[in-house]
Amino acid sequence: MGLFKTILNTIPRPFLIKVSYWISPFLAFWYRGNTYTDPIDGKSFRKFLPYGYGEQRPNVLAPSTLSLERHRLLWLYLQNETSFFTAPLKVLHMAPEQCFLKRFKALKNLDYTSADLYAPHVDVKADICNLPFADASFDVVFCNHVLEHIDDDAKAMQELYRVLKLGGFGIFQIPQDLNREKTYEDFSITDPKERTKHFGQYDHVRIYGRDYFDRLRAVGFDVKEVDLSKTLSEEIINKYRLTKGEILPVCFK
Repeated sequence: MGLFKTILNTIPRPFLIKVSYWISPFLAFWYRGNTYTDPIDGKSFRKFLPYGYGEQRPNVLAPSTLSLERHRLLWLYLQNETSFFTAPLKVLHMAPEQCFLKRFKALKNLDYTSADLYAPHVDVKADICNLPFADASFDVVFCNHVLEHIDDDAKAMQELYRVLKLGGFGIFQIPQDLNREKTYEDFSITDPKERTKHFGQYDHVRIYGRDYFDRLRAVGFDVKEVDLSKTLSEEIINKYRLTKGEILPVCFK
């Protein structure tokens, strides 16, 4: 087992988050170069780090922001396709990713609230299945790589829909197997090793298939299945280390 894989599977995530704040500057210095670029901070490196709880993916973890393919895809979508960085918006960010947290919080145009039940460094401790916010509170809601951890994901989706304003949008990324028509879940599987075997990670409870978008539609969202890679050159996809064909679920109310 590789070093990064061992760390991911043995050290509790809240501690990893805390440690990553001081270790990332050293990684950024060590891996500096010009082969790959992280669009989030514009820095370039000779290589990215491997990442993955099961089979590790090479060259995907950016040394400075610690962003992954999905983070860089979301950043590019917000930058290229929305007014997120300029319009006055009230934003809820569930389980905020480290590569975004400080950057989004610093944007003067945003009224930004971060929330999570367990993670450190958030504004509000909140259960996604029972959010402590009024109906139609936010223009934008982010909730990425969370729903695959939640037993009652339909209830969580309903809450995300409830707190979103009419005319607002949400982005709810998940690990998705687009070759699988139906979502695979089995709640009798509780052992962490078995969950890794079946669902790809020790704390996941399902693998979403192509029906994920219909699950979101079932609670009321108008879902746009965005393949941003179709608008990008092969050179850019490789330079930013994106996953070609990854679908971004952009959900409107």
